[in-house]
Formats: sequence, C-alpha cells, structure tokens
Amino acid sequence: MDLKEKITEKNGIFFQYGIFFKWLMISVITGLVIGAAGAVFHILLEKVQELRTENSFLIFLLPIAGLLIVWLYSISGMSGDKGTNGIILGARGEEKVSLKTAPLIVIATLLTHLCGGSAGREGAALQLGGSLASPFAKLFGLSDDDYSMLIMCGMASGFSALFGTPAAAAVFAIEVTVIGLTRYSAIVPCVISALTAAFTARLIGISPTAFAVGIVPEFDGSAGGTLLRALVMGIGGALVSVLFCFVIENAGEIYAKLIPNKYLRVFAGGVIVAGLSWLIYAITGAFDYNGAGADIIAKALAGESRPEAFVLKLLLTALTLGAGFKGGEIVPTLFVGSTFGCVLGGLIGLPPSFGAALGLAAVFCGVTNCPFASLLLAIELFGSGGLPYYVLVIGMSYMLSGYRGLYSAQKFYGNKFGKDNFGEIFSYDEYKEKINN
Repeated sequence: MDLKEKITEKNGIFFQYGIFFKWLMISVITGLVIGAAGAVFHILLEKVQELRTENSFLIFLLPIAGLLIVWLYSISGMSGDKGTNGIILGARGEEKVSLKTAPLIVIATLLTHLCGGSAGREGAALQLGGSLASPFAKLFGLSDDDYSMLIMCGMASGFSALFGTPAAAAVFAIEVTVIGLTRYSAIVPCVISALTAAFTARLIGISPTAFAVGIVPEFDGSAGGTLLRALVMGIGGALVSVLFCFVIENAGEIYAKLIPNKYLRVFAGGVIVAGLSWLIYAITGAFDYNGAGADIIAKALAGESRPEAFVLKLLLTALTLGAGFKGGEIVPTLFVGSTFGCVLGGLIGLPPSFGAALGLAAVFCGVTNCPFASLLLAIELFGSGGLPYYVLVIGMSYMLSGYRGLYSAQKFYGNKFGKDNFGEIFSYDEYKEKINN
C-alpha cells in the first residue's frame, strides 16, 4: 500500500468519526470532572476571602501560611514543582503532570488568599485542570501525542470553570503553549471541555465573570480620535505588561539570591507583604491590594480607580509570588490592566470605564502573548461593542511587548516582527541568547 492509499484509509469517514466520538467522550468527562472541582474551588475561595475580609488580623498569619505551603510541597515530594510552567510543558508533551498537583495547589492557594497574599486564581485553575486530566491518559489508553491534547483540555476546563469564559479558555489553552503555532486538532476537544466545564459550574451556582462597560464609543466616521487614543492605550498596555513580567520574574530571583533557604524566604516574604499591607491600610484605610482584587477590577470598569493602584498591586503580587506563595498572576494582571487603563483613559480623553476595558485587554495580551485568547476574553467579559478598539490595543500590545511573558515554559514560533523565526521554536531565554550572539 503506497502513501496515498494509507492517507486515504486513515482519513476515511469511519476513522474520522471514530476519532471525533472518542474525543467527544473524553472532553465531556474531563469538563464534568474539572468543572465540578473548579466550582467547588471557586466556592472555597469566596469563603476564605470573606473570612479574611471580616478578620483582617489574619494577614499577620501570612508568614505561618507560607511555611505550611512550603512544608506541604516538601513532604509530598513536589518541592521542584514548576507550577503553571509544568502544565504548559505537559501540554506540549514534554513532561508528565502529577496528580499530586491538584490538592496541593488548591490548599496552597486557599492559604495564600486566607492570609492576605496578593495572588490570583487562574494559576490554580490551570494546574488543577491539567492535574485532574492527567490520569485519563491511562484510563483511555491515550498515546503520548494524545496526552498533550488531554492536558490542554484540562487547562481549558479549569480556566472556564473559574472564569465562565469558555471561548477564551479553550483558545488560551491551545495558544499559550507555542505562540505562532496553533494545534488546530485540539480546538474541538478544548472547546467541548471548556463548554462542559462552564455549564457544570453554572449548574452548581457559579456565575460567569462579566462586567458592564459604561460608555463604548461608536466605530463610525467620527472614530478617528478614539482610534488614536486606543493606539496610545495599546502602547501603554504593552509597556505595563513588560514591567509586570520583569518585576514578577526578578522578584523571585532576588528573593532566592538574598535568602537561599526556602523556608526562611517564604517566611520573610510573608512578613514583608503583611507589613506593607498594613502600611497601605494605614494610609488608604483599605486592604484593596490583598487577595485577587476582583472588587477593585469591577470599580475600575465602572470608571473609578486610584492613580497608584496598579503599581501597588504589581508590587504586592511580585512580593507574594516571588517568596513562594501560590495562586496565579492573571487576575492581578487584570487588576493592573484595568486600573492602569481607567487612569490613563481619563487622562487621554477616553471614558474611564472604557479605558479600563482596553487596558485590561492590552495588559493581558502583553503578559500572555495570546492575542486571540485576549480578544475572546474581552468579548466575553465586556461584550462585542468595542470590538474594533479591542483588536487595535491587543495587536499593539502583542507586537510591542516582546518575548517576555508570565510563563517561562512558553515558546514562540516566528518573530513578532516577521523578519526571522531562527528556523525553530524558541523560548524567551533562547531568544535573548541568539540576540546577544
């Protein structure tokens, strides 16, 4: 049998439908399991956040929580856990994801939020999803190639369950692994997993994340001035995203250099974050920069933000995660982007609420390098009314933010400026080495 006959046989109608129903079953099961787990995790997060809000003294326990987190990872044999980077490596088929990750990241994130660490929840969602999906590979007898797609389904399910944005979750899970090289075969499984997870979470009572944007300028003959302002917002968002990634990356390195012992490091980090939080409280009268900060994001998208909010959130997040606490960076990114956009929007003549939406989209794209997922996230969060402007700020931020991102495991295929792809897939570190040489 020659190659043409083999290809024809392999892609026959029965083969295609067999593959479809196989992944339909896997995707639905993955979405149901992770959707339910994500919903429970969401409820627990809300409970610990309420508890912390009602008992502000819990912030003093942050150093103890840090010691407990490091100890739990140590006794579980997961001291070398790579977090979300490990899940991305699994999605590329380069590493196996441990089932231990799921309970550890849930407990660690709850402890971080309970005691006032500045962190998000999507890192936990992606790790929870990838970890819970991994055992299905053996259950369904999946190949190594199928394993990577299974982890993508887990990532999409976890993201979708917590945020209620299935389209963005599905595309993000595919896009984030290798920028510029989309695995189209994963689209249907990831979409089905994300939709199933979102539906499951809603049945349990989790409402999807969405915001009402005040005034959305029309895209018509008078939109020239708004487009120019949006262009400025895209440039600003790119710069803020570079700053965010730089600070997050270097905070961990500085901590490790100054305090090599991981127990002393997380304890010291907890003391610093707790002390700085109380100092901010003494000045502002609020703990706005602890936890995820979803309420501050909502205020920014209603057109209200303090000028220094995005800087303080960035700082506290870097100090929290760099010390070894767990959670995620994306919700803090949304916080930073929306508060920055709200302030800059007011300065350049955009409605502050709409500026917050543009800033959120721009900074999210800049830190993740995922333009299509960013666009879908903007539409799911804000509606499609400002679509032309979202496209512009996201495109600007993607091009100008360079190759640094939240996830060091992320790789790129092709130069963002279209000149040279170096003939291979490369990471940010490899890119720096090639440029220097």
